[in-house]
Amino acid sequence: MKRRNFIKITAAGSSALAISGMASCQNKQAPPSKTKTRTVKPFVLDEITIPELQAGMESGKYSSRSICKMYLQRIKDIDQSGPELNSVIELNPDALLIADQLDNERKQGKRRSPLHGIPVMIKDNIDTADKMQTTAGSLALAGSIAREDSFVARKLREAGAVIIAKTNLSEWANFRSTHSTSGWSGRGGQTKNPYALNRNPCGSSSGSGVAVSANLCPVAIGTETDGSIVCPSSANGIVGIKPTVGLIGRSGIIPISHTQDTAGPMARTVTDAALLLGVLTGTDSRDMVTRGSVGKSYTDYTRFLDKNGLQGKRIGVARNHLGYHPGVDKLMETAIEEMKQSGAEIVDPAGLETRGQYGAEEYEVLLYEFKDGLNKYLANLPENIAVRSLEDLIRFNKDHADTEMPYFGQEILIAAQEKGGLDSPAYQKALKKMKTLAGKKGIDATLQKFSLDAIVAPTGAPAWFTDWVNGDHFMGGSSSPAACAGYPSITIPAGFVRGLPVGISFFASAWQEPLLIKLAYAFEQSTLHRKPPRYLTEVQYS
Repeated sequence: MKRRNFIKITAAGSSALAISGMASCQNKQAPPSKTKTRTVKPFVLDEITIPELQAGMESGKYSSRSICKMYLQRIKDIDQSGPELNSVIELNPDALLIADQLDNERKQGKRRSPLHGIPVMIKDNIDTADKMQTTAGSLALAGSIAREDSFVARKLREAGAVIIAKTNLSEWANFRSTHSTSGWSGRGGQTKNPYALNRNPCGSSSGSGVAVSANLCPVAIGTETDGSIVCPSSANGIVGIKPTVGLIGRSGIIPISHTQDTAGPMARTVTDAALLLGVLTGTDSRDMVTRGSVGKSYTDYTRFLDKNGLQGKRIGVARNHLGYHPGVDKLMETAIEEMKQSGAEIVDPAGLETRGQYGAEEYEVLLYEFKDGLNKYLANLPENIAVRSLEDLIRFNKDHADTEMPYFGQEILIAAQEKGGLDSPAYQKALKKMKTLAGKKGIDATLQKFSLDAIVAPTGAPAWFTDWVNGDHFMGGSSSPAACAGYPSITIPAGFVRGLPVGISFFASAWQEPLLIKLAYAFEQSTLHRKPPRYLTEVQYS
């Protein structure tokens, strides 16, 4: 996550993504360009949805093994070669064996969930007790095999999903340097944006966003502290859900902030995102925050998919989250008209009065919580891992600067190491101010003042050039209010700026995932803005 943006306006952060009525986006192409593209051969599973895959397995057209094999070949063709998207950091060597077991269960009449036999990718800061490592992209944790599954991995396995691979990410969920480049890690290298290969995929769930967008998998798991699901979802033209903190257990996820961290689904359609979200909910015995979700979570969010979901809803436009890019502003005006045509009542402007007033406090909170959480995580790693504390990590990076710090440093790690414990008055003061200004006096106050169902804003700017000299070039975004408050948000494609996708975000108060899914689905179905990438070598400006 980019610290420079906290000092500005906490813009687009990067830290650490009815079934029968679902319209398919197959065979649609992104806007034409005169620019050269990298040749990518057609893929039989392009833009296919989870319901379509399940129908194929039920009819015998596909099996979990055949689907996994096709995706593994796709990864080989365009992620490891061809355009070399570099979104996958490690393949699961047991994926086909797991698929075989799930195929046998299906033959015996057992279907665990709507994800039975479906390949899923998972970000490389989420523990999996298998043959894959969990490293947060850092060479310091190379060889680290988790002793037990994270809550997320366990829920996926119980649902019958095949964890086919782990995705690359911005190292340490982009909480390492004030001049970092999103999508880069010491272990995984640089992930590319499939819409324009010289553009950035945003982070920190870069690999998850790219893998879904490029049809390397049906769905993936990302994590967010502030922007790391919604920003890569927007930049890669997909749907991302940042849930209420506590809806999904965080045990086994390499932490930044116990106040803001959450995992979430990243998918090409709202339907698939809703299906994935439903299998991830539940109380986590190692994450007490999830107790707050009892009676407020669902195992099936597809019940909220309503094509008429915008009808009669009062949507407030957070206009003070616009103005940083004319192309984004134009898309936002179009989206407002599209929502009106779908029956929404638009309240404009309805900006959050506290915008930009708590960025410094958020950064302070994250520094304290990162030190506390990471030290606890590292202390419990397997004995073969020498790095046991944040102090050890800083030393490792210095000793291996040629591979770990060839482009940017570790200023944030050093700043976190200098902090005290969570009993510090400075931490407590910053936490209280941030939560109040983002939640009670921010989102909640705006919803109440204008009698709104939800607030809408552009998710972020079009993808910027990947720049290892200067780092990321964020222009603006809307992730911070929901991130700091711990509230849910959902981003969906809203169109293109010169061939680069841009998303629109809906957010509301805690536990309002059903409402946001309803709104997002209605917008998606009335617009169908998602179009697959064309692997341009660069964006055409005229």
